[in-house]
Amino acid sequence: MQLCCPLCDSPQIGRLDRGKKFGGATGLVGGAVSGAASAFHGARIGGTVGSTLGPIGAGVGTLAGAILGGLMGGAAGGVTGAKLGEVVDERVLNNYQCGACGHTFSIGSR
Repeated sequence: MQLCCPLCDSPQIGRLDRGKKFGGATGLVGGAVSGAASAFHGARIGGTVGSTLGPIGAGVGTLAGAILGGLMGGAAGGVTGAKLGEVVDERVLNNYQCGACGHTFSIGSR
């Protein structure tokens, strides 16, 4: 079944995905901030584990733990935010736009 514009019946339909983009970006930032808190914990653990290799190992372990904590938090937040934004796109926002007339609509508005 091909999706057509409810106004002009054109099949040139595109997805806007505004909620998904906003949710992903917001989740990424929120996850990175949350990940920063985890990064301190990861840095402490990394420093402890790395200290068995001496001062250089402690420094490398601390840095690696902090980086991994921030990356993991940012990735998890970004994915969660994008999924939530996808639900908002489909259920709340007019997520589809006609390429012929510019009309925006949602599937439920047909």
